[in-house]
Amino acid sequence: MASDANDFLRSMGIATSGLRAQAGRMRVISENIANADSTAPTAGGDPYRRKVPTFSSALDRTLDAKVVALGKIRPDQTAFRIKYEPGNPAADAAGNVKYPNVNPLIEMTDMREAQRSYEANLNIISATRRMIQRTLDILKA
Repeated sequence: MASDANDFLRSMGIATSGLRAQAGRMRVISENIANADSTAPTAGGDPYRRKVPTFSSALDRTLDAKVVALGKIRPDQTAFRIKYEPGNPAADAAGNVKYPNVNPLIEMTDMREAQRSYEANLNIISATRRMIQRTLDILKA
């Protein structure tokens, strides 16, 4: 019986780590989307650079299980978008303005994937809670 309770706790702990990781991923994606059209604060400077979340796996000794965590947030090294806008205050001497290397379509696709993963982890927690409740109801009877 104690093993069953540990399995329930382990399941919920693993799913909770997934919730935290996906919530962090959505925060990074939101930042990317918010800065998609920003320009550099100085003429000819570099604008916002897209950030890419990574994940890491770690052993949770309390749960005796591997859990996921949001890893390092690394900068995307792809080239900036360049537009010829000589009147823009952020334009360089040639009249070119650098825009972030953020593609809103990719960000929205990543956001949808993160949302689905978040919902899947939430469903695991809900299902585990229902199983615990059913077990308690059986034991009361």
